[in-house]
Amino acid sequence: MPDLLSTSLYREIRDPAFFRVLAGKNAPTYVDVLDTLDRECTEQPDGLERGDAIEIIAQVLSNHPEFQANEDLAEGEVAVAALPPREEARRVLDHLSRCRWLEEPSQKDWRRRLYFDAHGSTLISALRQIAQPEAAVFTDKLTAVCAMLANEPELIERPLQTVDVCLANTRQGLGELRTMQKSVQRLTRRQLEEDTLKGNLALVFEDYAEQIAHGAYAELIRARLPARLPEAARRIGDRLQDDSTAMAEMQTELLRREPALSAETARARVRQRLDDLAHLLELVQPMADEIDRRTADFTRRSLSRFRYLQDVTGERRSEIRDFFVRSNKMLAGKRLSSAWELPDLPALRLPETPLPAGLDSLYAPPTRRIAGEQEALDDEVTDAEREEGLRGMERALRDSLSVRRANEFVKRLPGGKGVRISSSDLPVASEADLTELIALLLHAESNEAAYKLEAARSIVQEGNIPLDTLPGARVEHFDLIKK
Repeated sequence: MPDLLSTSLYREIRDPAFFRVLAGKNAPTYVDVLDTLDRECTEQPDGLERGDAIEIIAQVLSNHPEFQANEDLAEGEVAVAALPPREEARRVLDHLSRCRWLEEPSQKDWRRRLYFDAHGSTLISALRQIAQPEAAVFTDKLTAVCAMLANEPELIERPLQTVDVCLANTRQGLGELRTMQKSVQRLTRRQLEEDTLKGNLALVFEDYAEQIAHGAYAELIRARLPARLPEAARRIGDRLQDDSTAMAEMQTELLRREPALSAETARARVRQRLDDLAHLLELVQPMADEIDRRTADFTRRSLSRFRYLQDVTGERRSEIRDFFVRSNKMLAGKRLSSAWELPDLPALRLPETPLPAGLDSLYAPPTRRIAGEQEALDDEVTDAEREEGLRGMERALRDSLSVRRANEFVKRLPGGKGVRISSSDLPVASEADLTELIALLLHAESNEAAYKLEAARSIVQEGNIPLDTLPGARVEHFDLIKK
């Protein structure tokens, strides 16, 4: 039985004080100190001078007046009211060394050099990722899983390898979905904290649009997972679990990798992998539905926040805010379900203006407008319009030229695995088919490409490279080989 995580962790860390640094009242100060020291030690692989480290810590402490020097005293140290900046920095340095964040190995010379602990660098890197998360992305990992499970020749030839790749891609795809959920949640929280109309609109049309709406969420919609996942899950059961030939092939392959296993253990592990893959695929759709719900919630809250800011950011903003503050104080502790009376509020200052002809005088009969002459549009195209058109074409090509499209094009070509097809024989019959060729060339080096290309320029000398003439284009000669 493998060791528990806590057993392995504390065997490696050796001192629980390593984590207490990040949990006390001085944790914000220590985080900034450790972040700065880690960056400095990265730039100086031969170690950091002790005097330089004290100067760095003293500078960080100057930005944290809330730091409590007596909070983390070691046994035997005497509490003091105040210390000079360098002495306080020295105490912080010694405390971090005792907690094994810093190492100070003995040197043959008189110099004392500090090194940042490797485990500390790992933990600080994780804290940076939490504090400064990257934009959410959604690749075609899950789409590739559906395609691989539908690829009958691949399942026949390499069933266990296909299952392993599908497991890895599914786990990565689920991780991307969790990142999307967290990103939408983070943007929703920022929207609720926004107190200006400019910030509200910037969050919706810049941050949310770039990171989610036009990026990860758009890719998720284009993947059409609800239509593909049920068929992929069915193939796991029908084509692998219930197929004795496929199970025997996977069992043999696993025994070849791990000869020490027994036949029963190998078969149980193969079945466990298939169960894990089926279970992970079942989790995809609920997570995608949760992303839809959070996206709708962000849109609804953004609209509500925008309307609220419109109401309270006008010229009477302070008066409206004071009104609600006073109302909250008057009604503190009251519930709508319990009996209570509305306190006396000041009378509304509305002028009593009589209408000479009654309310009917407010009626305005519809008027018929005379159709005016329409001006002709200018046929001249400006440079700005040309640039916008090019950017639109780039976005369209980027969205359409995917590795999945290249693989589908290769799949339609005649022949099986290992067949070699010359570029002059590719079915590019018109300029409209050039997009298939572009996708083919664009993803030739991708790990997910179901083909590889051998260019003529890698064989012949420069200047003698043959060219193939295709409808609307000329390309250097290459050979396509199916994987």
